[in-house]
Amino acid sequence: MTATGAEAATAATAAGSAEPSGTRPFAAFEWMLSLRYLRARRKEGFISVIAGFSFLGIMLGVATLIIVMAVMNGFRQELLGKILGLNGHVLVQPLESPLTDYADVARRIAALKGVKLAVPLVEGQALASSPFGASGVLVRGLDEANLRALPSVGQTIRGGTLEGFDQGQGLAIGKRLADQLSLRAGDNITLVAPRGAVTPMGTSPRIKAYKVAAIFEVGMSEYDSAFVFMPLKEAQAYFNRNGDVNAVEVYIDNPDDVRELRPAIQAAADRPVFLVDWQKRNATFFNALQVERNVMFLILTLIVLVAALNIVSGLIMLVKDKGHDIAILRTMGATQGAIMRIFLITGAAIGVVGTLVGLLLGVIVCVNIESIRQFISWITATELFSPELYYLSRLPAQMNVGETTSVVLMALVLSLLATLYPSWRAARLDPVEALRYE
Repeated sequence: MTATGAEAATAATAAGSAEPSGTRPFAAFEWMLSLRYLRARRKEGFISVIAGFSFLGIMLGVATLIIVMAVMNGFRQELLGKILGLNGHVLVQPLESPLTDYADVARRIAALKGVKLAVPLVEGQALASSPFGASGVLVRGLDEANLRALPSVGQTIRGGTLEGFDQGQGLAIGKRLADQLSLRAGDNITLVAPRGAVTPMGTSPRIKAYKVAAIFEVGMSEYDSAFVFMPLKEAQAYFNRNGDVNAVEVYIDNPDDVRELRPAIQAAADRPVFLVDWQKRNATFFNALQVERNVMFLILTLIVLVAALNIVSGLIMLVKDKGHDIAILRTMGATQGAIMRIFLITGAAIGVVGTLVGLLLGVIVCVNIESIRQFISWITATELFSPELYYLSRLPAQMNVGETTSVVLMALVLSLLATLYPSWRAARLDPVEALRYE
């Protein structure tokens, strides 16, 4: 053999004994095998059932997470809007002396940049009654212009009118209170206040009948059943206020700017005052909502985690069942990386499709949640969302893009992580051992 022939033989021997380089990652045959393994045959029916449950678990987990987070966000936004729409963002209360200069104080505060409205008000408790019932109410006295400027009242009149509110002795009452007392606009309502005229026998209750001038509906049951609005001058006379008010409520453009505006409001008052902002007044309530929201997220994440664990068990069984196929593929030149990618695609496909279908289902339910609630209530003849228990008259849902994206990414990451161990185990399978007993 010549030198040239020897070199050629040596090169051929080296080429034959070299490790196969394999195909490029995620080649067409890897996708073909992965999708074929997803379509299990009759003898692999149990594996198919596990894969189906994994898909359903991830789909329902993602959809449930999206729906619950949207409803929790809707609750917070609706309650925040209703509470702050009627109660204001900063309460300015007098110190040292009564707030008799309330008009000047309100004018100076209202002139500040970022302040939308400054409302002087008189507030007191009373018993509202009609021939058909009685209920405790919170009476608020304020001017017609300020009452009209409150969107939650001025834009939600369901009966009567606010025209001439300052001139007459009519009241604006909530719709649920009107229903409770069987009242309509134009009917008479009697208010009983515990502190009335002072007599030699002591303080006697003040009892006075008023006409119902307007009926409003805020949409929050607590307010629609407990709030009564009265002209400011009449409220001062009714509650024995000697030309002063209880406080000035300040409404600002952005509720989150309340801390930055506090010093300016304090300076604009130009007298000793005590400020209470909405974050302090409702801290316990909104903190409880936030804690509940976080706990619900953690609990519902377990649904996705359990579904991901189902992917692990299903893939492990599939690897054991396909041991012979893996061995043949390895002897034909498939690399460990190719085998790992085949099972990675198989498991990830379940997670990705389940996540996307869950996202679609969650969005559809959130968009139509009130219609779904009404339909279920009609089918079951029950009230699923009682305003007396949940404060709001409708079921709110507000999707947050950031939260929804986080849910989808979390589900995808969990699904991908669940496929790593079974795929690694498939890649490490020894073809000699797998074929020994075939």
